[in-house]
Amino acid sequence: MTATGQLDWAARLSVAPMMDWTDRHCRYFHRLMSRETLLYTEMVTSPALVRGGALHLLDYNPEEHPVALQLGGSDPKELGQAAKIGADAGYDEINLNVGCPSDRVQSGTFGAVLMRQPELVAECAAEMIATQGREVTVKCRIGVDDQEPREILPQFLETVTKAGVRRFTIHARKAWLQGLSPKENRDIPPLDYGLVQEMKAAYPALHLSINGGIETLDAAEAFLAAGLDGVMIGRAAYHTPADILLEADARIYGRAHATTARQAVIDMVPYIEAHLSQGGKLNQITRHMLGVFAGKPGARAWRRYLSENASRPGAGPEVVLDALAHVDGAGEFNKVGTA
Repeated sequence: MTATGQLDWAARLSVAPMMDWTDRHCRYFHRLMSRETLLYTEMVTSPALVRGGALHLLDYNPEEHPVALQLGGSDPKELGQAAKIGADAGYDEINLNVGCPSDRVQSGTFGAVLMRQPELVAECAAEMIATQGREVTVKCRIGVDDQEPREILPQFLETVTKAGVRRFTIHARKAWLQGLSPKENRDIPPLDYGLVQEMKAAYPALHLSINGGIETLDAAEAFLAAGLDGVMIGRAAYHTPADILLEADARIYGRAHATTARQAVIDMVPYIEAHLSQGGKLNQITRHMLGVFAGKPGARAWRRYLSENASRPGAGPEVVLDALAHVDGAGEFNKVGTA
């Protein structure tokens, strides 16, 4: 299978890029639960890489592959340079953020505000493609503010496709850049899944993934069965990772990966030890593990013990194992596909 084909396959299910959440520690933990799912970095701005030299933002573990770098920016030349830096670092895909509605993103003239400038997005994408060999993809909204999605989204896809982009992830909500907070932008604008499905029918050659409000593997399977190429899950994959990721390899990819939430926690111990030996802190990792037993017996005790003890001076992997002991006696955790 070609590299493009492998990424198309991996993108059947992906974990969304989420600021302050999908850092390298989160991604490593997620990878232990699913070998196949495509993982994304937090958004990294092109100025931070090109002008700021913040190459530490690209740190990742080789075990995370397949893993994509999401870039934010609006200067084509700078994005081209940043894309090359990301490709040289070994990322499998370079993604351009045209969906984030935060004030900080708007002030930098990138993110969702770029839905108003498809020609600029195309110029950025073309430069990113020209400077390196990894596939360049775009994550966008269906529109912003007073735009009519059924008019703007086809125009956006057609314009950016001409620059060489063939894979898009579409967040099926409009973004309101004035009057709504980023949190409200995740819930208040109505979802329009039907429009995304219409875009797949209208542009069958494009690889289209759907994003926004999707909370279960059942829903992901339904979208794939309806003809979409991929499904991206955000908050549910973070807050209840075992529910999404433990069965993903079997159900989405037809490939067995026999592990459990308990085993994933145990498998984090060597990673934690390595992080601590380099001067890191335990809670930098365990904050991403709090929801792994969500909805299962012992979940509250697990969260409480980690929250109270992982930030203490000298805290090490024994804290995680002690927290796990609170879960061990509370139910059955050895069945594949369950916590």
